[in-house]
Amino acid sequence: MSYQVLARKWRPGDFASLVGQEHVVKALRHALEQNRLHHAYLFTGTRGVGKTTLARILAKCLNCETGITPKPCGTCSACTEIDGGRFPDLIEIDAATNTGIDEMRALQDSAAYVPVRGRFKVFVIDEVHMLSKPAFNSMLKTLEEPPAHIKFILATTDPQKIPVTVLSRCLQFNLKQMPRAAIVAHLDKVLSEEKIAFERDALALIARAAAGSMRDALSLLDQAIAHGGGRLAAAEVREMLGAVDETYLLRLLEALAGGDGPAMAAIAGEMQARSLSFDAALQDLASLLLRVTLAQTVPAALEDDLPERDRIVALAKAVDPETVQLCYQIALQGRDDLSLAPDEHAGFLMTLLRMLVFRPGEASARVENSLSPKAAPKRFDGNWAALVQQLPLAGGAKELARNSELKSQGNGTFELVVQKTMAHLMGESYREKLQAALSAHFGHPVKVQVAPGETRGATAAAIESAEKGVRQAEAVRAVKGDNFVQELVNLFDGRVVDSTIREKQR
Repeated sequence: MSYQVLARKWRPGDFASLVGQEHVVKALRHALEQNRLHHAYLFTGTRGVGKTTLARILAKCLNCETGITPKPCGTCSACTEIDGGRFPDLIEIDAATNTGIDEMRALQDSAAYVPVRGRFKVFVIDEVHMLSKPAFNSMLKTLEEPPAHIKFILATTDPQKIPVTVLSRCLQFNLKQMPRAAIVAHLDKVLSEEKIAFERDALALIARAAAGSMRDALSLLDQAIAHGGGRLAAAEVREMLGAVDETYLLRLLEALAGGDGPAMAAIAGEMQARSLSFDAALQDLASLLLRVTLAQTVPAALEDDLPERDRIVALAKAVDPETVQLCYQIALQGRDDLSLAPDEHAGFLMTLLRMLVFRPGEASARVENSLSPKAAPKRFDGNWAALVQQLPLAGGAKELARNSELKSQGNGTFELVVQKTMAHLMGESYREKLQAALSAHFGHPVKVQVAPGETRGATAAAIESAEKGVRQAEAVRAVKGDNFVQELVNLFDGRVVDSTIREKQR
């Protein structure tokens, strides 16, 4: 026997086996059970979601020898002939190649005759939006006053191109794209029935590449089985698809979070060496940034079974939401610009450097250092106030550092104390940003602990204030001691207002 491709072998034969279109199935079941049948149905949706399959199932429901039913027997001559494409009263027309009025006139002539074998003569017109305007006008006459024995089932991927006069005479159902989880579950079932060994990660890759089309997923599955010599391994499927290993993208974002430009360039070089698609890489990078945003804003929406979930959650804590949003936009724009770049690698690398350079808040201050190779690991001499001046911080994180006093330091941990009146600076996001800045500064992970308490005036803010006071006092003494100022005071019987004196700007 010749081999039958999986997309045909596993084509659903009834409503129960149709995956992912429950909303349409429910409505059709009720209509068939109550014998409330419309003369024309319109199924819309992207390719491979089940439009033509649903049309054939509906044709069986209408013509099954057991009667009009939502559960056709599948064994009578009508059901088997419809499955085999031999039923004389099921006429399938491809409007993509039969666009003219002559084909519609032939359809009208055929519609005048009663069914040869079945209860209804069913016309299935695929890609109906491709019909010419005269053809639509001709079909409209039949749709307005259809014979009782005629049923029209129209299918299209572009309902916007169908005249409203036709749309208004059809019962319209919008078929959804298949969710990835539904595709993975169905492929799992198919492979189990076919007794083919597989890795579940390979199914997730195929489901992602199928982009909501079950037919495409089954076709890719066939290809992957052939590529893997009868088994399905994630590495081989990734190679077949040219898919980007998500570990590359996670490493890129982790390097971005640390402001490590050389590491990002090195990872891009690794991807080039493997001849990976940089267009696909930017698409997948945007998807990964979406998951990071979900982890930051709607954690419950992040899939629990994601293999990389822990690393995504860690990234969500390490990078502020504004930076993630900006990087998402840069990834989308970079994908559009890829064709204009000198080559794809250059376009991809420039996109990564944009993410590194155009960063809000404190992150941009790290760019100059990140673009040059790292120096030896820095040591801490115990001067917290001096260290704070070296950290590229801004906003609340900077104020936390300036108003903290170092209680103790050791084993990679900084214990800080903040006055109770400044307790609003002890937010988790500020602490994490300070921790990230210290880790980047020292070149190794650093832990920061913050607690409320009494400070002794050794905070960076207190020291800065004291130094400013000293400089201000020196400025006042210098002004009052100036001979010219003294002459003016004596001449006009005036006085020097201390609060108006400003220290010289350095």
